[in-house]
Amino acid sequence: MGSAPRLKIDGGIPNQLARAADAAVSLEQDGYDGGWTAETSHDPFLPLLLAAEHTSRIDLGTNIAVAFARNPMVVANLGWDLQTYSNGRFILGLGTQIQAHIEKRFSMPWSHPARRMREFVSALQAIWSAWRDGTKLRFEGEFYTHKIMTPMFTPEQQPHGAPKVFVAAVGELMTEMCGEIADGHLGHPMVSQRYLTEVTLPALRRGLQRCGRNAADFEVSAEVMVATGQNDDDLAAAMTATRKQIAFYASTPAYRPVLDLHGWGELHSELNRLSKLGEWDTMGALIDDEMLAAFAVVGPVQEVSAALRARCEGTVDRVQPIFYAASQACISAALKDFHR
Repeated sequence: MGSAPRLKIDGGIPNQLARAADAAVSLEQDGYDGGWTAETSHDPFLPLLLAAEHTSRIDLGTNIAVAFARNPMVVANLGWDLQTYSNGRFILGLGTQIQAHIEKRFSMPWSHPARRMREFVSALQAIWSAWRDGTKLRFEGEFYTHKIMTPMFTPEQQPHGAPKVFVAAVGELMTEMCGEIADGHLGHPMVSQRYLTEVTLPALRRGLQRCGRNAADFEVSAEVMVATGQNDDDLAAAMTATRKQIAFYASTPAYRPVLDLHGWGELHSELNRLSKLGEWDTMGALIDDEMLAAFAVVGPVQEVSAALRARCEGTVDRVQPIFYAASQACISAALKDFHR
């Protein structure tokens, strides 16, 4: 955990099916270590089938798939099939989303998210164990029950084992749980380096130690916002876009603890109020240079690679830079010196 000899760099794979294959091929050709889809306006799993078909080396994962929009059996099937088809390169990244989306968008139940996520992952492992080892499936939990598995519904054996499971977490309770049961942690862009080192990593270590797990077998992944440009105007535009993104995240109650750590907690209330009025430009203007630097790498393209390494090496195992208002040429220039 944070001790890998080489910091891995990941990129995004569009979740539009028509774009997924070409994007994955480009990531692999450019030397990236992994490609991730997000669950936004499209399904996060289908694009990875195309990505697996057209690549042979990079890891392929969901960052994130909404766990509570599904049940463990459905996700177990998806994970098993993608792990098989990708020849062992699939990473199942799961997240909770928030209560309003689970109940009002997905029409699914919400309660005790940390306990529910723990049980969800445990149920996945029980299902995969039944398929892999032929053990009797008898999982009875507080939220999920899986007790029937016949040969007709058991997928074929495959040589790669079950996929790794990464869990997205920001709060300490969910993060500790992640350290107990997952294979890796998915960080959020709205996490400062200070919050990572003072809150996230200690919570992960507590979870790992509680279960006697080896930190060397656990991966920590970070998403880092980047504001850069090949000239002053482009850099200024990227900084403005990044300030707006930080303001959007900071208006969300889930990220209030991150702001509190820095003494910026009161700003959340004002941003939350403005968000309900749709005052996005005003919100962005409230993010000063200190806050921008806390949550983003900021600077000209020739400084980005070194800044990312300084921020992440020895702390996390893999990083996915998130660029705002940057062309592909700008992104390529910014990362050309990154040790890939």
